[in-house]
Amino acid sequence: MIKAVMEEGSERGWMKTRRAMREELKKVGTIAAPMVVASALQYLLQVVSLIMVGHLNQLSLASVAIATSLTNVSGFSVLSGMAGGLETLCGQAFGAEQYEKFGLYTYTAIISLTLVSIPITILWTFMDKILTLLGQDLTISLEARKYAIWLIPALFGSAILKPLTRFFQTQSLIFPVVLSSAMVLCFHVVTCWTLVFKLDLGHVGAALAFSLCVWLNVMLLLSFAIYSSACDKTRTPFSYNALLGVGEFFRFAIPSALMVCLKWWACEILVLLAGVFSNPKLETSVLSICLTISTLHFTIPYGFGVAASTRVSNELGAGNPQAVRVVVFVSMFLTIIEGLIVSTILFGCKHILGYAYSNDHMVIHYVAIMTPLLCLSIFTDNLQAVLSGVARGSGWQHLGAYVNLGAFYLVGIPLGTLLGFVAHFRAKGLWVGIVTGSIVQSILLSLITALTNWKKQEIMAKERIFDGKPLEQNRFNNNHMIDA
Repeated sequence: MIKAVMEEGSERGWMKTRRAMREELKKVGTIAAPMVVASALQYLLQVVSLIMVGHLNQLSLASVAIATSLTNVSGFSVLSGMAGGLETLCGQAFGAEQYEKFGLYTYTAIISLTLVSIPITILWTFMDKILTLLGQDLTISLEARKYAIWLIPALFGSAILKPLTRFFQTQSLIFPVVLSSAMVLCFHVVTCWTLVFKLDLGHVGAALAFSLCVWLNVMLLLSFAIYSSACDKTRTPFSYNALLGVGEFFRFAIPSALMVCLKWWACEILVLLAGVFSNPKLETSVLSICLTISTLHFTIPYGFGVAASTRVSNELGAGNPQAVRVVVFVSMFLTIIEGLIVSTILFGCKHILGYAYSNDHMVIHYVAIMTPLLCLSIFTDNLQAVLSGVARGSGWQHLGAYVNLGAFYLVGIPLGTLLGFVAHFRAKGLWVGIVTGSIVQSILLSLITALTNWKKQEIMAKERIFDGKPLEQNRFNNNHMIDA
């Protein structure tokens, strides 16, 4: 009798778990799938600019390629990373139904990112000096600076756009982001072609088109936030209290930016090191191809990471630590399956993959040799994308920053340099360094996630949002204020 009751209870528990996992699968999927589309559309903006400029001349293409790399590393990636602080603050506030704080956090982020854009602007103004110090050709450096100067409006537009994107993302309102991204990409193709070729503005026209597109995206998302009924609860008027939250925002924004930038910078350093080899064109080309494939694919696990971040932060804010375990399991399951599928396809196409980028048989053969390492890199990228999303959602970005610092700057770059130059594996050795760093990163983030006390994280989220007051007391006060 007792045994039958226990078996029945166990079966009920298993069915309940399966039902919870199915529900979570739907929730994660409805955020991840459109976010993948949105990030891919946004990535294509710079690809379109490069394609257009590539039809001008080699000088324009070289200067734009270098300027794009430097502006991404020193500007856009920093703002994007810092905006990740909102994934903790806004996500948890939304889960706790603290909509006024949700809006204030968004205003705070816009103010903070605008302030950060000022020193970045000064840096871009002297880009030609920086490039010449790095050994670049003076003519290319001057043209790259000109391109960067015309990207400054896009930088300040991004200071508004990045927080606005998180504003929608942490509410699971992804459709406006997808729609605006699609409209902006269409606008960019027409505008870039007109400015570059019809008005003969050259590569400056491409930069101007990109800046116009960023501000168009801002206007579209702002219009949706102001007029859509979906944002009625979270649409709050500006308050000077937003200025008081700058310090708190930076506590999450800086480590969040480091999580994004440390690996990005490591990859850029290794690509620069490839230029020192005896055949720099071949080595740099192959590394750039691998990095391009990896970056393009990253739009998929990034979507899973966004979904994980949103769901984790919402559940912690709502006081459901047990649900977070289900979120992490489902998100990891999806990203592992996707990583295995893509890696298998790439490995099967290793002998023809290089033809997409070059007709040079040496490049094609080299890409085929690098493909197994690329597959491993893609799989580890999938893991770290979701685990980093969990970190942003729960608020332990500082641990993620330490992990990335150790994984890439104590392990990845030294090992890659050793294998590339001392062991004479050249670009292959450098990429082994990146892969090894990614493996170490994934292992450490997995351990931190597995050992996280989610009940404690829920209490910390509660104290953060409600200023240390009990959750029930704050909800009673809010309801009492509404009734009054």
